[in-house]
Amino acid sequence: MAGKPGKTLVMKFGGTSVGSIEAIENVQEIVASARLDWPRQVVVVSAFSGITNGLLNSAQSAARGDMEPFHETVRALHERHESVIEALVHDPVQTAQVRQELEELIANFSNLAQAIGALGEATPRVLDTVSSLGERISVRVIAAALRANGLPAQAVDATRLIATDDNFQSAVPDLTVTEAQTRVVLEPMLVEGQIPVVTGFIGATPSGVVTTLGRGGSDYSAALLGAVLPADEVWIWTDVDGVMTADPRIVPEARTLPELSYREVSELAYYGAKVLHPKSIRPVIEAGITLRVRNTFNPEHPGTLLTDGVGKVNGTTIKAVTAFRGMKLFTVEGRGMLGVPGVAARIFSAVATTGATVPLITEASSEQSLTFAVPCDAADEIQMVLERDLAEEIRRGNIDRVWATEEVTIVTTVCPGMRYRLGVAGRIFSALGDAGVNVLAIAHGSSDVSISMVVTVEDTHRTIQALHRLTEPVRAKTEAEIQFS
Repeated sequence: MAGKPGKTLVMKFGGTSVGSIEAIENVQEIVASARLDWPRQVVVVSAFSGITNGLLNSAQSAARGDMEPFHETVRALHERHESVIEALVHDPVQTAQVRQELEELIANFSNLAQAIGALGEATPRVLDTVSSLGERISVRVIAAALRANGLPAQAVDATRLIATDDNFQSAVPDLTVTEAQTRVVLEPMLVEGQIPVVTGFIGATPSGVVTTLGRGGSDYSAALLGAVLPADEVWIWTDVDGVMTADPRIVPEARTLPELSYREVSELAYYGAKVLHPKSIRPVIEAGITLRVRNTFNPEHPGTLLTDGVGKVNGTTIKAVTAFRGMKLFTVEGRGMLGVPGVAARIFSAVATTGATVPLITEASSEQSLTFAVPCDAADEIQMVLERDLAEEIRRGNIDRVWATEEVTIVTTVCPGMRYRLGVAGRIFSALGDAGVNVLAIAHGSSDVSISMVVTVEDTHRTIQALHRLTEPVRAKTEAEIQFS
């Protein structure tokens, strides 16, 4: 795992990894230890756990005229960051400096909240500015804590590095400009032996307006910086030992996977695994950079290595199972749909106008029905849009009905080369049959590393537990078992 002198390492620490004094002490030790082998380090950090949600709730409540959440968030900002400063930053000059910066940022937040309250509106642009505050405070406190531990750390706002468009709350980076800006700002710091501590999650438009990168934004920031520097490795530090075979809250015997392909982890992340967000992986894949997922609270554990290879089966039926909750299944059905071109295009064009994602699609071979999954919170709007846009077909009787199920769960199994391995699908569905699970819909074929199944909410845990048993190595039958089977 060690790097050669002169090589570059980007490390990202998530909200739980910087969420307490003890966690930040771990970060101090990890950065100091890694510096022995990696003289060029960039540290990307998230806001302290829970802070971003508090900031957004404050802004949205202020727009409704309720300022109490704002006051609670200001108290939390002071208390949580002050406790770290008092415990870990001992130099009076450093303490005074970071406290002044903390007060200035909180004062900016106060001004924003007052303006939101007066206008009665929190636009996406304003929400990005508000939600960026957690990271902007975090980097200053953590950089000071690292300096107090003898490390030459300097806080850097990613607004100076990551250039994006103005799609607020889910901005798209401009890699060409980001590369140029990152080289100008970070390269001199790395040459001088400094450790840049960079805000995750945020960027800026060409005119300097703050943007955020959406879900998984800090991982995305680390991957972007790793790609444009370029780094030799990117390590994502979180609160678990890596990517696991299942959610350990559902399957206590879940294990850490030592290695996964990027394709496999993309499927897992897309369908519910919280360790990485799919888009955060892309810059690393394209740059051919090694990515590892490791545990801040168990740094001796090697974690999970992510590679651009095909992936190894290791004698198991599947490698992992994950769940995507909070979904509904929509079905559009009618005998008049048979052989009519453009029906599917019209259905999904209508759904696209709502901004909802469609993670799973399946269609009857007769073309008389089409089923797809959407988030529960978008279901009412989708029902209305489909009935409106397909009104003429419904009136003519070409479409009999458009309907949605109650809440369901998409459960996905992942294993390399699944499409070409004999008996895998049979063992999966046999396991579900033995567990008494009824599968509502299936999607397979578009990916050669996964099969996705839709089950009821009530069957979710049973499904995951039954499928997880297939992550155990397949035991070879004894001669006696073969004789009497």
